[in-house]
Amino acid sequence: MFNKIIKRAQKQSAKFGFNENSGSGFQFFDVVVKHASRAATTNSEPQTLSPPVEPPPPPPDPNIIEALPPLQDVPVSERSNLFLRKIQLCCFLCDFSDTLKCVYEKEIKRQTLYEIFDIIQTGAFKFSEHQEELVRMISVNIFRCLPPASHENSTTEIVDPEDDNIYLDPSWPHLQILYEILLRYIISPETDIKTAKQYIDHIFVLKLLDLFESEDQREREYLKTILHRIYGKFMVHRPFIRKAINNIFYSFIFDTQRHNGIAELLEVLGSIINGFALPMKEEHKLFLIRALVPLHKPQSISLYHQQLSYCVIQFVEKDNRLADPVIRGLLKYWPVTNCQKEVLFLGELEEVLEVTQAAEFQRCMVSLFRQIGCCLNSPHFQVAERALYLWNNEHIISLVAQNRNVIFPVILEALEKNMKSHWNQAVHGLTANVRKMLLEMDAELFEECQKQYLEKEARARESEEMRELTWKRLEAVAAQAVRDDMVLSN
Repeated sequence: MFNKIIKRAQKQSAKFGFNENSGSGFQFFDVVVKHASRAATTNSEPQTLSPPVEPPPPPPDPNIIEALPPLQDVPVSERSNLFLRKIQLCCFLCDFSDTLKCVYEKEIKRQTLYEIFDIIQTGAFKFSEHQEELVRMISVNIFRCLPPASHENSTTEIVDPEDDNIYLDPSWPHLQILYEILLRYIISPETDIKTAKQYIDHIFVLKLLDLFESEDQREREYLKTILHRIYGKFMVHRPFIRKAINNIFYSFIFDTQRHNGIAELLEVLGSIINGFALPMKEEHKLFLIRALVPLHKPQSISLYHQQLSYCVIQFVEKDNRLADPVIRGLLKYWPVTNCQKEVLFLGELEEVLEVTQAAEFQRCMVSLFRQIGCCLNSPHFQVAERALYLWNNEHIISLVAQNRNVIFPVILEALEKNMKSHWNQAVHGLTANVRKMLLEMDAELFEECQKQYLEKEARARESEEMRELTWKRLEAVAAQAVRDDMVLSN
């Protein structure tokens, strides 16, 4: 019976022009999945003289895929039913762990998916009456258990995005078409929002967000685009989507510190923040303080810092009063031993200061320039250089000039220490340029601050000498006590 089924499939494939050895000569076909049933029973009635009646063919096997003619080759009255059968066929799940397994079925399903995609994209057929079945078919295929993450089988804490061993999902040839179908369905003018929101519901969105954990960057790119489209078209889902992303960030920051899709989620948020109306809602400000600013804490920030910085700058540009809590948040999570992370922070700090007004700057300038002073004295030359480059920014220079009475005493000490003891010649040169700039800005204040610094250094040297003298006296007293003990013992 199995041989008969195979021969029948070969005849039908030859009829419709399907040739497995024709390379790229595949055409788009419609297929159905045959359903399983019990084997046919024999007729128990006695034989008669009438011609023998052949037993009915066995019911179809669910593991066998049969090609059907394209949609345009059937009468208009039958197209709706045929389109539904196409959707039901694509619920057939293939095993992609073995490339040699179900080759025929995979190709037939792939071509059927292509035809469904073409139907939705061109609008050649009204698919709106089968929205529920279409979304169910997409869900069955894309919502799956993701394979174990690569870090679970290695000692690597942070995955390098430029690593040559990038994970590629073997089922991507099918997944890509499914994501394209979902995207075209969402943006199609034929899709009615009132009807579609029954199927693109909160559960669907949550499962979609779970897929951002995929290690395949191609899949995350599609998910990013689709989530953004859902947010734009389904206004009823907007608060829920923001809250769900917020919860993902909380879990990442305070629990796992591992997630593959943080950068993509931040890209979606960048577009969302850009569309916030003014005055900004309190919930949006809380999201900045409680979620975005703490995202500076994880060690893997380099994987998503560009997107995070963009989101933060969007907030400050929309409301200048947010500059102070953002700067204080950066100082709170400022790295202590990670120099590359420190360079990233300095770059973001410059962008924030560019959109900071004087009133907000004055609230945090003392603690800010104390941290900048520490960066100036950093033994890591890249950190010291990046901190010195801040003085090339005209807006920052203007803020310093307006508040020089407070900033000069804080920063001058760090500059003088660099001139005396920093090992890197490039840092020496940049430090000299900054000193010259401050001197030209206010020579009298500069000389006064320098005088105070020299007096402070003199007091420090005097204190150090007194401390050393005290220790020498204590050593002498201790030595004399030892000698007295030796004399008494003798």
